[in-house]
Amino acid sequence: MTDERINRRTFIRKGLATGIGLGGGMIWGNLKTVSAQNPPASPPDLVAVKNHEPDIMFNQAIRMMGGMKRFVKKGQTVVVKPNIGFPQTPEMGATTNPLLVKSVVEHCFGAGAKKVYVFDNVVTSAYGMAQKCYQLSGIAASAKDTGAIVAPGDAKKYYHEVDIPHAKSLLSARVHELVLESDVFINVPILKNHGYTRLSMAMKNLMGIVWDRMEYHYSDLNQCIAEFCLFKNPDLNVLDAYRVLIRHGPRGGSPADVSLQKSLVLSTDIVACDAAAAKLYGTEPRKIKYIQAAYDLGIGEIDLNRVKVSKHIFTQG
Repeated sequence: MTDERINRRTFIRKGLATGIGLGGGMIWGNLKTVSAQNPPASPPDLVAVKNHEPDIMFNQAIRMMGGMKRFVKKGQTVVVKPNIGFPQTPEMGATTNPLLVKSVVEHCFGAGAKKVYVFDNVVTSAYGMAQKCYQLSGIAASAKDTGAIVAPGDAKKYYHEVDIPHAKSLLSARVHELVLESDVFINVPILKNHGYTRLSMAMKNLMGIVWDRMEYHYSDLNQCIAEFCLFKNPDLNVLDAYRVLIRHGPRGGSPADVSLQKSLVLSTDIVACDAAAAKLYGTEPRKIKYIQAAYDLGIGEIDLNRVKVSKHIFTQG
């Protein structure tokens, strides 16, 4: 290994460990703390919270966003879509934290949801692997504990073809029927390294609601990720950056690949969400091709200076 590669790895580790990298200081600098008991009169577009457990951070963040009743009305059906793509435990940083998923579901029911579904189309197609992913991630158990319906996503019969309006690369896709039929769609990705796209975040997580994800790879992967948002844009994005997989993504292989960041980002703007997550990781958003592509398509805002942001760091936790 060359000195240059060693220095680069050292820089990445130090940047993530301190939460600054290339841009984390901008995310956490100039903090504006919003009281959990007094939500703002005009909710922000993006909330960033740091330094506590996933459920505590979400409780704070959703209040800062105006409460879950802003998104979920009484009697509605909700789909919560975490990343359950690999048969890994939460410590590996490859799947969404189960405590965060549990908290999201609890708030949905608290807002009056009639039904809440949780599912993912896992990456591996081996027989029985979907169930293994659901179990090892801890998400199946945590979702069921709250009364959510843990739905399957590993059979083509659940997916129906839709056209993607104004797309040039991804002209159509087969989308899970729960997403097509639900009243509210909440995207709960995890921030992690990815071998093909550099980072996996909110937009990348939407590949788990389509059946034919390999079609993305046969075309232009980053463009397809962006173009899918022309069809489906989540009502809320809840990005888990509690444990961040900094290398060997998207699956990971060792706890040594994981940096404990204890961070969370919420946004109604999926592009801004990914831009903020990229900053947390230490990467400029415009260097992530699908973020730039989505911005060019008018899906959301890439410049966080143009987004109404509220931030909170817990002093203990």
